[in-house]
This record gives sequence, structure tokens and C-alpha cells, in this order.
Amino acid sequence: MYSKLLKSFILIFIVVIGANPANAQRKSKKNNEVIPEIATKTTPKLVVGIVVDQMRYDYLTRFWNHYQDDGFKRMINDGFNCKNNHYNYAPTNTGPGHASVYTGTTPATHGIISNDWYDKISGESVYCAGDDSYSSVGSTSDAGKMSPHRMLTTTITDQLRLHTQMRGKTIAIAIKDRGAVLPGGHTANGAYWFEGNTAGNWITSSYYMNELPKWVTDFNNAKSVAKYKKPWVTAKPINTYVESVMDNNAYEGLYKGETTPTFPHDFPKLWEANGGYDILKSSAYGNSLTTDFAIAAVDGENLGADDIPDFLAVSFSSTDYAGHKFGVDSKEVQDTYIRLDKDLSRFFSTLDKKIGEGEYTVFLTADHGANPVPAYLKDKKVLTSIFDSKGMKEKLNEYVKFTYGTTDLIKDISNNQIFLDHDIIKNLDIKIKDVQENLADEIRGYNAISNVYTGYQMWQNDYTRGLPHVVQNGYNEKRSGDIMYIFNTNTMTYSSTGSSHGSPHIYDTHTPLLFFGKGIKNGSTVARTEIPDIAATMAALLGVAFPSGGTGEPIIEVLD
Repeated sequence: MYSKLLKSFILIFIVVIGANPANAQRKSKKNNEVIPEIATKTTPKLVVGIVVDQMRYDYLTRFWNHYQDDGFKRMINDGFNCKNNHYNYAPTNTGPGHASVYTGTTPATHGIISNDWYDKISGESVYCAGDDSYSSVGSTSDAGKMSPHRMLTTTITDQLRLHTQMRGKTIAIAIKDRGAVLPGGHTANGAYWFEGNTAGNWITSSYYMNELPKWVTDFNNAKSVAKYKKPWVTAKPINTYVESVMDNNAYEGLYKGETTPTFPHDFPKLWEANGGYDILKSSAYGNSLTTDFAIAAVDGENLGADDIPDFLAVSFSSTDYAGHKFGVDSKEVQDTYIRLDKDLSRFFSTLDKKIGEGEYTVFLTADHGANPVPAYLKDKKVLTSIFDSKGMKEKLNEYVKFTYGTTDLIKDISNNQIFLDHDIIKNLDIKIKDVQENLADEIRGYNAISNVYTGYQMWQNDYTRGLPHVVQNGYNEKRSGDIMYIFNTNTMTYSSTGSSHGSPHIYDTHTPLLFFGKGIKNGSTVARTEIPDIAATMAALLGVAFPSGGTGEPIIEVLD
């Protein structure tokens, strides 16, 4: 008996020793040859997730000859480029985009169905990151009343924190609050966003802490953002920006106080009329001050200082503000990306020095793309249109009044969705399904609307391809509306200047996806990848559990 116990103990001892990750190799029983151990995970000291707000994939190729060697080009030349990467749902907006990148799933599961949406329970519009149960930290305004409580699943940042028993840090940074709150997940050590106006400070929420860390206070007190109160001039001679339309055109918005949308933009002169520091948000300088703060966070939080991986989530929001104001073909957008490339180069150089070259891992993507300005396309004889939202509501109300005798059964129209009052419909002794289908048939005939789907269709069917599949991935049964409609391509819902997004069309779904650093292969693919695959890929690389609602798959070509 004791002999058997001794043999069992020896066997267990051998198995444990053999399974120890510290053992780099083992010997074959047959011929005594050395066989390398198979690695189960990669452990970078720091993971950096970068989301560039409103970045189309073709910004990489259009502006390629203007980029330095150490920014976008370094990621592509030394890392892995997924050339055919897409969002697999709509609406393609900032809140859902950031949530989907980090949760590894779609709004159908994580619940962030737009930036703002009509809440069926309260009967009011709610904000994806808004939370009145918390207060501002670093500000006397309400700008810090935020938390991730509306996001229903965990994130890859949460999973890394849980995997390391909260020893690994997560810090999230963006000019937009939602660009920091949602990537940071539920367990972030800190999420910070920029309050402009007269303050020009980085702030947070009491969800994370009761007072700002010293390094953040020091950064704010130094007023380092004040150096960007200067004219916005192009980084290179403007006559070399041949990839964009002429500087003075009718397709771009104006800063208050300007008569033409042209360089240079005299920020000191325009400062007060445009909300003080808020003007920086829609300029290339907003990305520079975000980079400054991200570098300060690496120092202030000692990120990557030990062998327990930390996570730094950085969102560059100013690309979106600039795109909305000036449009995807403007010289302002081109300069914003040329300057962002310089900021990325500066950021990577800092990480090389502080963390160590080859000791950190980066992914870069976008939260959505953008469409060209319809007025510009129209002048180029490309079919396009501006959708009259007000006219649609008036026409639909007339139809509902004539058909059902009241307009009260429509509660809200927002985010290309119609919300119905189910109680009123039941009191009228009508089936919800019938009302959905009747209204869908009505608006299907409206100009600029290409497709219409009902909530009944969404929860009764399992679509696997095409627009219905994309709409279904964005449809959350408890939060989404009764009817969803899609515009024709190159259709916008507001003014004739600047670009927008939100549709399931390819110009809004096709975004860059770059991987770079430790554990990443060098190469590229034109095979389709999708946004939920990012979190799954990073989970596989790190050897941590997938986010709780994850539906993506690891991109096997990426991992070394």
C-alpha cells in the first residue's frame, strides 16, 4: 500500500514539475530528444488599445506618403494589418463602437445600442455612459457623472483585471467621456476625459475614485494644454495635400467667427466664441493633448513596470470632431491624421524607452467609419441625398392618425428606430405585430429609405448574412425599438457640410485593424475580420477568459 502511495506521489511530482512554465523544454521518452514547451500565453508588460474615432480604412492608404516611419507605418511594416475589417452591426456610432471593441460582442448582447437612446422603462432619453448616482471628480460641473453601468457584459480589460486578481492595472483615456468609460470596463483603476471650456482639465467620476491622483492634478495644474492655444496651421506645406479637396469649399463647417473654412485657423482669435478649450476638440491638437496625457499616465501609474500585464486604453476623439465639422475629403482631416501619425510615433518611442521595445502589445482600430459629404458627391454626379427627418415624422403621424385614430401609439423616433406604446396598442385591441408591419410598409415607400425591419422579425428569426444580419446584431430585445429603417447609401440626416456615420453601409463599417508588438506576427490578410474578434484575439494572446458576452473569434493569423 505504502509502495503504491509512494509511486503515486512520485508520478504527481513529475507531472507538476513537467507542467511548470519555468521548464522551457522536456525530453522525449523514445529517443531522449529535446522538445520545446508549447507556450500557452504571451505576457506583455503593457497592452495598449487604441481607438481612432471615425477612422476609415482608406486613411491609411490615402495619406501613406505623408506618414513617418514610426507611426502607422511601423505598425503595418512590423505588425499585422487586417485590411478587410468591419463592424458587423448598426448603428455604427461611438458608444456602441467602443463597447463592441472591448466586449468582443455586439449591441444585441452588450446593450449599448447607441450614444443616446429612448429608454422604454423611464420613457426618457438616456446616455450610454451617464449615471447620476455618481459625481464629478476634478470638476464642479456635471461632466463627471458617468459610469459603465449600462454595459451589460465584461470587457477584455475587465478580464485581464480579474485574471490577475486585480493586480494588473487598467487606465482609460479619451477626450470623450464614453471613449474612456466603456473601454475601461467595470473594473478600471481610472478612466479620464477632457473638460474643455474655461477649465481645460482632465476629470473623472466618483465611480472610480474620490479624488484625482497626484499625477493628474499635477498635469492639470501645469496647464500644459495651454500650449495648444495657438493657430492651427498645417504640419506640411498645404500645397502638398493633394489627397484632399481645395481648402476653400462649400462642403465644410465653420468655426464661429470665421468666414471661410481655411487654414490657418486662428484659435487665439476664435477662442472665446468657440467655447475656449472646446475648440481644441475638433482640431489636430486634441489628439496631441490626448497623447501628452497618455504618456503622463504611463509614468504616473507606473504602467508596465513589472511582469503583471497592465492595460492602457486610449481613444483619439478629435478625429471624429474634425470629420463631423470638415468632412472626410477636407485638408483639415488630412492634417489631423498626419499630425496623429506624429503623435503615435512620439507615443511608441516613449513606450520603447519606458517599457522596452518588444515588451508591449498594441492594437489600433476605429469605432466606425464615415461617409463623404453628400453635397460633394452630388457635385461629382454621385447619387446622394439629405433625409428630411422632420418631414418623415409629420407624414408618419398623419398616417397613424388616419389609420388608428391617434398618434399617441408612437412614443419616440430616434436612431432610425420607432418606439411604440404597447399599452395603447393593446387597449385598441390590435396586435403589436400588425402595427409594426403596417408602419413598416408605410415608411418603406418614403424617399431615401431602402430597408425596413420590425422587432417581430428580429426576435422571430436568426439572420446569418446581409443587412438583416447586421441590423439583428445591433438589435437588443429589451432596449431597441419596434421598427428599424435604413437609409440609401450616401444619405445624411443633417446639414450639407461635414461627414457623419451610423449606417450599416460599407463606408461606415470598414475600419482599420492593426496589431503590433509582443506576440504579434508580421503580415497582413484580406480575409474578413470583424470588430468582436479583437477582444477574442487579445484574450487568446494573454491567456485570459473571454469577455462574458463574447461572440468574436480569435484571428489566428495575427498571433505568433
